[in-house]
Amino acid sequence: MRIVMQRVTSSSVYLPKEERITGEIQLGLLVLLGVGPNDTDEDMQYLIDKMIHLRIFEDEAGKMNLSAKDVGAEIMIVSQFTLYADCRKGRRPSFTQAAQPEKANEMYGQFVARLQEEGFKIATGEFGKHMQVSLVNDGPVTIMLDSENR
Repeated sequence: MRIVMQRVTSSSVYLPKEERITGEIQLGLLVLLGVGPNDTDEDMQYLIDKMIHLRIFEDEAGKMNLSAKDVGAEIMIVSQFTLYADCRKGRRPSFTQAAQPEKANEMYGQFVARLQEEGFKIATGEFGKHMQVSLVNDGPVTIMLDSENR
């Protein structure tokens, strides 16, 4: 399982074909979530724990000493199978390393539910839809995490 998380002052997801916003947040994290075919519950929990406790928010002194949990961050979660793109051959990325949609959607839902259980305000995109993701990256701070690289 892979995530790219960005510290944001705001983020929203818009579905252009349906002309509607699916969710929006203020201070917090935009999390792009990719699921691999062999990902497990353990992979998911590792990333959630790391993500919510990673000290990437500034304290009063301007040092990154506070976690998402510490600051009461809001979290936008967007499914992103392209995190598993393999671009080593040719000019078109291969996505064969990404989980099948059924598994990815199930794990995406579980990921969202677990963060809600942790007490976070969560907003999401919609799985499998064409989305336009807006954000104001604060810092900028962008962190990549992969459950295979522990």
